[in-house]
Amino acid sequence: MQRVLLSWLVVGTYISTLKSEIKRVRVVRRADGYYVQFCINVERTEESIPTGKATGIDVGLNHFYTDSNGETVPNPRYLRKSEKALKRAQKRVSRKKKGSSNRKKAINKLGRKHLKVSRQRKDFAIKTALCVVKSNDFVAYEDLQVKNMVKNHKLAKSISDAAWNQFAQWLQYFGKVYGKIVIAVAPQYTSQDCSVCGNRVKKSLSIRTHICGCGAVLDRDHNAALNILALGLKQAGITLNTVGHTEINAWGQNDLYSLVVTSTSKSTD
Repeated sequence: MQRVLLSWLVVGTYISTLKSEIKRVRVVRRADGYYVQFCINVERTEESIPTGKATGIDVGLNHFYTDSNGETVPNPRYLRKSEKALKRAQKRVSRKKKGSSNRKKAINKLGRKHLKVSRQRKDFAIKTALCVVKSNDFVAYEDLQVKNMVKNHKLAKSISDAAWNQFAQWLQYFGKVYGKIVIAVAPQYTSQDCSVCGNRVKKSLSIRTHICGCGAVLDRDHNAALNILALGLKQAGITLNTVGHTEINAWGQNDLYSLVVTSTSKSTD
């Protein structure tokens, strides 16, 4: 009881100190307790060092994402890894008598396990998005309609576990904070079109290698990431003579940075 009173005393002191800056206060209940959220109107900006790099990102289920340089980030699959423990906790709940204190305790333990998975997923999305934004001056990613994609019951659990929406939201947020260009592009045909010649090569989801008549042989996700980068640069008004991350690296850091800055100034005028 004393700890609760002390915590509320600290909260009251904080509110009185920043009373003029606080716009909204919310009390949120979680499985592990209550939290107070303060909404404060603050303009956050961070200094960043120009990298001279641009990247396109294709998210997926085999890998969390593949970038236009061909590098991949493993999919952590937090829910899949915790499924056995969650099932055991759910069984303990079902075995307890309804309305009993033991059932309430079992429900709370189950809620804590779900909360841990949710926090792991969020933490991964934040750290990965921050790394992408800080490592590049220009980021293009797929504007996926996840609500429609989870209607596929065979993939719904895996798609939800990947947290693509959270990742996209944090990309946009860190892009504003660090002054980088982050653009969402339409995902249509990014996996089908050839990143070298532009021809459309139809393929099912089971085909993981892009093979085109022009001689291009690429991993399916790598090909998509190159297309996403090209679409993002076009959408931002940055014109390239050639498409592909190899040619982009050949520009030199200062050239790409000047193009990004020019594009940013045009969009804000």
